[in-house]
Amino acid sequence: MPNASATSHPNEQTAAPTDATRRTFIALGVGALGACYAGLIGYPVYQYLATPARKAAAIGAVTQTVLDGADKLPAGSVLMFKFGPNPAMLIHHTDGTWVAFGAVCTHLACTVSYEPEQARIYCACHGGVYDPKTGANVAGPPPKPLTRYKVEVQDGRILVSKV
Repeated sequence: MPNASATSHPNEQTAAPTDATRRTFIALGVGALGACYAGLIGYPVYQYLATPARKAAAIGAVTQTVLDGADKLPAGSVLMFKFGPNPAMLIHHTDGTWVAFGAVCTHLACTVSYEPEQARIYCACHGGVYDPKTGANVAGPPPKPLTRYKVEVQDGRILVSKV
C-alpha cells in the first residue's frame, strides 16, 4: 500500500502557504486602500464642519495688534493689515487723525478699499460705500457699518485694538 503523503504532488503541499500569504497581502492592501479612501472623504467633511468654530475662536482670541513703523504712514493714505484672520485697514487722514476699520464689507464679505480722491471706502463687489471717518454705511447694499477699532499712536508704532 503506497503512502498517501508520498503520492501527493509536491506543488500541492507548497500551494497552501502561498495562498495564505497572497490572501493576507490582498486583504491588507484592500484595508489600506479603504482607510485612504475614508480619509480622503472624511478630512474635507471634518474641515467643513470644524471651520466655523475655529474661525470664531481665532477671531475671539485676537484683541489687539501692533503695527511697527506705521506711524510713518503719509497723511491721506491707507495701510492694509490683518487683524487676526480678517483684513483690516488703517487710514491716516489729511487732518492728522487715525482710524482703523475691518476691511470686510458687511453686505457679502468682500474686501473693501479706501479711495482718498473720492473720500470714501468702496466695495467693488456690489457698489457699497462707507464713510472713511466713521465707517458708516452711506450708500449701496451694506446693511451695517464697518467694524471700528481703537487706534493708539505710540512711539514708533500704532496699537490697534477692539473697541
